[in-house]
Amino acid sequence: MSPPPLLPWLIAADRGVLPAPLFRDHAAACADIAARPDSDGVLRRARAFTPYRHWHPIIEQAAREYELDLDHAHLEPRQITAATARGEKIKIPLAADGTFDPVDFGGAAAAKLPRAKPFTEERVWHMGILLAARQLGLDLAKAEVDLPGGKIILRGAGGVTRTIPVDGGGYFQIDWQLPVTDPRLACEPVENLLAQDSARTRGATNDLVNRWRGKLVVIGSTATGNDLTDRGATPLEHDTVLMSKHWNVANSILAGRFIRRASPAQELLLIVALGALSAALTLRLRAVAAAFAVLAAIALYLGIAALGYVQQRFWLPVFLPVAGALLAQHVCLVTWRAVFEQAEKRRVRAVFSKIVAPEVVQELLEAENISLGGARREITIFFADVRGFTAFTDASRDAAAELAREKNLSAAATEALFDREARETLDTVNSYLALVADQVKAHGGTLDKYIGDCVMAFWNAPAVMPQHALQCVRAAIAAQRAIDALNRRRADANTHRELENIQRAAAGEPPLPPLPILTLGTGINTGPAVVGLMGSDAHILNYTAFGREVNLASRLEALSGRGRILIGEGTFAAIRRDDPALAAACSALAPVNVKGIREAVQVYEVPWRLPGEISPVADDYGSAAAGFETSATGIFRKS
Repeated sequence: MSPPPLLPWLIAADRGVLPAPLFRDHAAACADIAARPDSDGVLRRARAFTPYRHWHPIIEQAAREYELDLDHAHLEPRQITAATARGEKIKIPLAADGTFDPVDFGGAAAAKLPRAKPFTEERVWHMGILLAARQLGLDLAKAEVDLPGGKIILRGAGGVTRTIPVDGGGYFQIDWQLPVTDPRLACEPVENLLAQDSARTRGATNDLVNRWRGKLVVIGSTATGNDLTDRGATPLEHDTVLMSKHWNVANSILAGRFIRRASPAQELLLIVALGALSAALTLRLRAVAAAFAVLAAIALYLGIAALGYVQQRFWLPVFLPVAGALLAQHVCLVTWRAVFEQAEKRRVRAVFSKIVAPEVVQELLEAENISLGGARREITIFFADVRGFTAFTDASRDAAAELAREKNLSAAATEALFDREARETLDTVNSYLALVADQVKAHGGTLDKYIGDCVMAFWNAPAVMPQHALQCVRAAIAAQRAIDALNRRRADANTHRELENIQRAAAGEPPLPPLPILTLGTGINTGPAVVGLMGSDAHILNYTAFGREVNLASRLEALSGRGRILIGEGTFAAIRRDDPALAAACSALAPVNVKGIREAVQVYEVPWRLPGEISPVADDYGSAAAGFETSATGIFRKS
């Protein structure tokens, strides 16, 4: 006796509900058609198979009597819990081997039944898998299911094998290669099929063409409603017929081409690698360049992901690597850089705003790299000392003491007198030092510090200045001329005071003291030195320079006397290169020996007076500027 012919059709089961036995007995197999969209409503995956429960007839009868919801029953240790329509909990006790006693449900007939399992489970395969299995002759009963290993192996006659990549829940990605409108699909309205069937019934078969011979046919609906999922979204279409998932799954198995995803470990490694790339680009490049570089990296990654999917059906994650690694890392680091750089700019501004010109501070803030931690650089060092300040201080103190004795002042009054004298003395020297500091900043120098009545400054650090020696010398000339102008105003004021004192003497009032007239001695030298911040964030920071050339500049200042500018050989060589006319106006002095340097050093004097100018105070030496005139640019030239 030959086996019965294989029935040609499959019947659908959905959401745990199996068809009635009458329909199942007349079908080749039962297939699961459930559509399980992701949380965003897009259908991307299908489940290879779904376990369907066949409850024991006794339990099914009890469920009908008590209106138990067996679809949502919970299998617990030693019992099954199900809810009634009124929300009451019904518990079915189980033995250690998982069986139940029909006696628990009462009735004489139940008492005669042996203990049994409360239900059996049937593995119902996805409709698409069943369709392909029938076409390829795959034996689904002997399928090798290895969910922890991420695969399901199907084998058939003739060595046909298909391996479906799945996750731990048995889900795999649907390859939506065949949309409803694909020309490779045969599609025909139902009314045409009914008309052909009617003609066939009448025997009018001469003009009939069976376009469906040897094809897999999927019959479904396109209905929509509150509880219907016949239409929905896929990764490629916003709204389509979801029964297309069945022939797309069947097509993947027939072609042996499946979408494979990177493992969780690979995805994590990829995200870390892309995050590191984004961090490197953001931190190493400037903001705009980093943004373009990150966008280029995103475009490259998307291109690789698209190519990998099209060519190999290898699914690389997109959202987390792009949004979570590349973009988020870039945005976070850019934000951090903005906050950090603003703080750094405030620190730089706080350190340098009082010692360099505003444009130099701005240049430092815009510089890509600033070396503040210590660097060796060629600089031009400037020392300027206010001459006569010590004598003026002593004279002021002696005058205050003499006045206290004459007036027979009390201790408190004497102390107040000395305090007033100290303030006036400090105001006087500050007025001179301020003129020097203003010229240093106006010519782009870095004001290092005040050493008593001496100003120290340097050029070419931290901001680079190609003609630093020339700028320093010009600042020294401008400072001498500013001091000279101040002294002329003070000399005029003293003349007026002399006349006023005559009137005060006649009135019996004490005379006004003359305003002190001080001068400036300047030493300049150019050479390599170490520059950087000294101190710590917790204490006072000072951006300073030190080294042999710094010491030489200090020694030249000590030799400069009153109203003179002495420069070293390095400075002279630099201004001879950058401004030959100014170098020609300088006077070479005899080499001198200075403390701390073994060889005698060559010294030059820079002129700064205009021809015919007379200082309100006597200089130690005559001006080397005699016989020179000034041009429109303020540079001395030979007459």
